[in-house]
Amino acid sequence: MLAETVCSAVSAAGLGIAVVTAYRKRFLTALRITAYSLIPVGLVMTGAVGWLARTAFSPLAWAGFGVLGASWALFALVRAVERRRGTRTARAVTGDGSAVPVSPSASAPALGRKPDRRTGAPAAPAAPAVPSRASSDDFSDIEAILKKHGI
Repeated sequence: MLAETVCSAVSAAGLGIAVVTAYRKRFLTALRITAYSLIPVGLVMTGAVGWLARTAFSPLAWAGFGVLGASWALFALVRAVERRRGTRTARAVTGDGSAVPVSPSASAPALGRKPDRRTGAPAAPAAPAVPSRASSDDFSDIEAILKKHGI
């Protein structure tokens, strides 16, 4: 009963402030204040305030929150221990479809070096790219445009 009275008073005060704001020709702000001030009355009318009041004063509800917190803490503890020990393994699928355990800290192969499928050894590094004649022609066009504009 007290919560409903407080929510009604807050809504009435908000509507009063909205009227004063509208009187000052700030209509969009007045509409925004009106929307915010109608929320407490709407919550009372839907019964959400009563449910919150019953939940807040229920020892069983607080015990449930405690159990949920303990569960979360246990999950966090297990995850921290797994990270520290490195015991959790992921499974990678090889080319033939069989699963192989992989350490979580294992990285992917470096770019440009694909492992040889037969031996599993990394391939030789790729040769550096040599600029072709066509790319130098492209730059000469750009240089001509820049010279034309005096840059």
